[in-house]
Amino acid sequence: MMEFDVVDLAPTSHPEPGDEAPDFTRPLVTPEYWEDRSLSELTDDGRVILVFTPMNRTFLATHTWEELKERGWDDREATVVGVSISTPYAHKRLIDEYDLPFPIFSDPANEVAETYGVGHDLDGMTGISEPRLAVFVLESDRTISHAWVADEWPEFPDYDEIEDALASA
Repeated sequence: MMEFDVVDLAPTSHPEPGDEAPDFTRPLVTPEYWEDRSLSELTDDGRVILVFTPMNRTFLATHTWEELKERGWDDREATVVGVSISTPYAHKRLIDEYDLPFPIFSDPANEVAETYGVGHDLDGMTGISEPRLAVFVLESDRTISHAWVADEWPEFPDYDEIEDALASA
């Protein structure tokens, strides 16, 4: 069994249900290609589940994507899309290796996570940050209907709670 210390994370000022999710444009990586896309383009097509994960291949990111795939979130009436600091090349490798059906925005400067208030400074690395694990359910007008943001490391969302929020809306 893996042993690690649980670390409390600093409080965040992330958007809450009822707030409008900030729009952004970044390279969106799919199994076939990547291109610059905006969040609003995705919400124009309906609900979006925006999933912030740490860098690819970390325990939290890998476990989260495997869980979402296993739960069949690609068959939901919402588009599941990730945001991470990893490059488009790294996202493409992750999508291919794990046969992920989810596109992932590449945000190497972590600006999107900072805008959403979910940036997390990496210990001992001055000026380096990544997203903490966070999930936002967005309606087609980008209104946030559900928000979950990690308060400690490691911590995973209550996937059942998010599924309930999706079903009740």
